[in-house]
Amino acid sequence: MLQSLAGSSCVRLVERHRSAWCFGLLVLGYLLYLVFGAVVFSSVELPYEDLLRQELRKLKRRFLEEHECLSEPQLEQFLGRVLEASNYGVSVLSNASGNWNWDFTSALFFASTVLSTTGYGHTVPLSDGGKAFCIIYSVIGIPFTLLFLTAVVQRITVHVTRRPVLYFHIRWGFSKQMVAIVHAVVLGFVTVSCFFFIPAAVFSVLEDDWNFLESFYFCFISLSTIGLGDYVPGEGYNQKFRELYKIGITCYLLLGLIAMLVVLETFCELHELKKFRKMFYVKKDKDEDQVHIVEHDQLSFSSITDQAAGVKEEQKQSEPFVAAQGAAYADGSAGH
Repeated sequence: MLQSLAGSSCVRLVERHRSAWCFGLLVLGYLLYLVFGAVVFSSVELPYEDLLRQELRKLKRRFLEEHECLSEPQLEQFLGRVLEASNYGVSVLSNASGNWNWDFTSALFFASTVLSTTGYGHTVPLSDGGKAFCIIYSVIGIPFTLLFLTAVVQRITVHVTRRPVLYFHIRWGFSKQMVAIVHAVVLGFVTVSCFFFIPAAVFSVLEDDWNFLESFYFCFISLSTIGLGDYVPGEGYNQKFRELYKIGITCYLLLGLIAMLVVLETFCELHELKKFRKMFYVKKDKDEDQVHIVEHDQLSFSSITDQAAGVKEEQKQSEPFVAAQGAAYADGSAGH
């Protein structure tokens, strides 16, 4: 008997705090996912990093042996300056010195990466004035970009998602939830094809050093606004039509980001995902809802009483004129 009572009380306790338990499991799952990613990246990339370090040490040792007139501190000083300039997007290589990082098209591409929070990091402001302007420009531009993207996505979602689902639901009588799921899957497939596979094939042709996997990797890293900066298009040696190419990439990033947001909004509107998300949200208490309802009713009642009082006041203001007119009419009739 006591065990059954204890079990029922535990069940009631879990049901009462179900949202908190789900949130705790969500936090634990997220932390485990972070640890899992760290373990996988470390086990995969650490051997390649070790091989690269050994190769660089061998090249450095061989270079010093072949050039005995150059000391190791001088070489390290030169390499440190070169690497520092490379972090700012400036290279001393002969096959890269012809590309400017701050012409108009490159600056336009940089501005688009800043406002979309992609931030490849291959080009950064060099001067203090440029860094200060970048801060001010980002503080104003990023919220402006979010407002712009929200408005565009909301308008596109109405025509691309809601109306087609409603049309098939009303015209053909299909279940609205089933139509929404099929529509979301089809829209996701079309978006992946148009903004990932096809651009990846194009980049693999236009970029000499990129294969299809690297091109697809760039598309995903860019449209997901991760922006690692290890692959940046239009930076190759003697890139043909580089200015037009940069403008095209800027347009691709903006359109692709809008398409990704439309797909995410479409999936978020699915009934199953809404129900799943509510498991981790804080539920409103009934007392709070009742308080809100009472406050709303009080406001409504006060507004109604104010309107009634205003009407009565207007009637009072108009009554003397009516009474005066009536008295004058009575006096006139009596005199007549």
